Amino acid sequence: MISTILLQAGGGMGTQQLIMFGLIAVVFYFFMIRPQVKKQKDQKKYTEELKKGDRVITSAGIHGRIYEVADTTFIIEVENGARIRFDKSAISLDASKALNTPAK
Repeated sequence: MISTILLQAGGGMGTQQLIMFGLIAVVFYFFMIRPQVKKQKDQKKYTEELKKGDRVITSAGIHGRIYEVADTTFIIEVENGARIRFDKSAISLDASKALNTPAK
């Protein structure tokens, strides 16, 4: 199929154009795909390491402490002892890390 398209383009593509497409693919991988995959791994590792008593912030902006940890969910205790169940994916990695790091 690709050879048909190349032949219809008027004799095929030059090697310079193929090199340019290859470079674009490499740049796209290193600047778009790789950082996103790394961020997903960091998020997964962070949620697996959370334990009872850790302070967290959800992606909705709710602050609380982890009261109970289940396989795919957390029960978070918010103000006045209210408890809410959240999916592990709802924990905000960046906001929770900023909350738990001591001020300099």
